[in-house]
Amino acid sequence: MDEQRDGGLTSPGGGGEDQDEALLTAIAGRVVRMGLAVPAVFFLESTKPLSFVGSQALVFFEPFVKAFLNLASYDRFTSMMEDRKNVERLIRRIEELEDERAQAEREAKAARRAAKGETKRRWFRRKS
Repeated sequence: MDEQRDGGLTSPGGGGEDQDEALLTAIAGRVVRMGLAVPAVFFLESTKPLSFVGSQALVFFEPFVKAFLNLASYDRFTSMMEDRKNVERLIRRIEELEDERAQAEREAKAARRAAKGETKRRWFRRKS
């Protein structure tokens, strides 16, 4: 039930390695589903040196975020973002999920073409 309200970003418990990975995967999955993989990676890469300052900004905006969203794992996420390694893990996870999404899209497109009996489109057609 809580998973529906907060978009699947819940991470039960205190924060073991598996729970941290599950939280990062949930966040990365949501970013990819929203189609924001490229801007998110660009933003995270550019702000990686300021990860501690960014995590403190997340703490500052916590009351505003919690007023609009019910994110049970927001506190854990803010503490994880203090460490640059976790920022890098999030970036890698976003890139992995985006690659999987793109591959699935290519396969679905190829399957649709095969079902229609189309071949690769040519810019020109040879006359026989």
